[in-house]
Amino acid sequence: MSQWLARRWRGLRRHWLASEALPAAITRCGHYARLMRIDRPIGTFLLLWPTLWALWLAGEGSPDPHVFVVFIAGVWVMRAAGCVINDFADRNFDGHVRRTVDRPLATGAVRAWEAIVLFLVLALIAFALVLTLNTLTIMLAFVGLALAASYPFMKRFHYLPQAHLGVAFGWAAPMVWAAQTGALPELAWLVFFAVILWALAYDTIYGMVDRDDDLKLGLKSSAILFGDLDRFIIGLIQLALLGTLYLIGEQAELGVTYLYALGFAALNIAWQQWLLRKRDRDDCFRAFLANNWFGFFVFAGILLDYTFSG
Repeated sequence: MSQWLARRWRGLRRHWLASEALPAAITRCGHYARLMRIDRPIGTFLLLWPTLWALWLAGEGSPDPHVFVVFIAGVWVMRAAGCVINDFADRNFDGHVRRTVDRPLATGAVRAWEAIVLFLVLALIAFALVLTLNTLTIMLAFVGLALAASYPFMKRFHYLPQAHLGVAFGWAAPMVWAAQTGALPELAWLVFFAVILWALAYDTIYGMVDRDDDLKLGLKSSAILFGDLDRFIIGLIQLALLGTLYLIGEQAELGVTYLYALGFAALNIAWQQWLLRKRDRDDCFRAFLANNWFGFFVFAGILLDYTFSG
């Protein structure tokens, strides 16, 4: 009997491999991966860096290993979930925007109900991770999920969805402090505010890439709101961001290494402003991508300061 089952299984396996089932399954997994933006990790890094800032500041240079693993895994899962729900919300618009015309939901490669199921699975994975932490962190996680799920729809209602994104991304900071210390000190909210400013700046730059398409579709963004003053207002936000990061360093008693890192971050901002000077679509996108280095410089300053001062 066992030999018959083994032969039967080998036959079914050969048939399945020889059929179109395997290539079709691989193709569908590829569509899901693109829906989660696994092929475009920049958004993950923009969420990862401030989470790392918070982990090292809350842990005073030595984050709890369990908290570290949960939040790093949570960054990847929640960013993927955010991309899925974003594409679900924009599925009727993306086909009319040059940058997003080939997204899986826009092309019909993935159906709307599949996106919802994928989002729910990712959200449940993230929630399972949070359940290993304390009660305060779990309570804050409900707010974080609501922020992440509601952000993609905000461009229909007001001109500052980028600020909403900042609140969603920045919410990781109080969650980190809650998990690490069980408290929500002023420093946690300073980091939260810094992330809001940073996201408002870089996502406005991102919005400049799509501004013409968004205007045609009747969508709202800070890039449209700021109009011809976009570079100037982004510059003011970036200066406020640097000022907030300086205050964070003062309150956390970081030293000269952190200040040098802020200097590199300031040079990065100057480079972004240079790229924005002509408002060229490709240069605006390059300026957006440059924010990955900004986040790295700030984290490097925090990490090296704790390393050498300790």
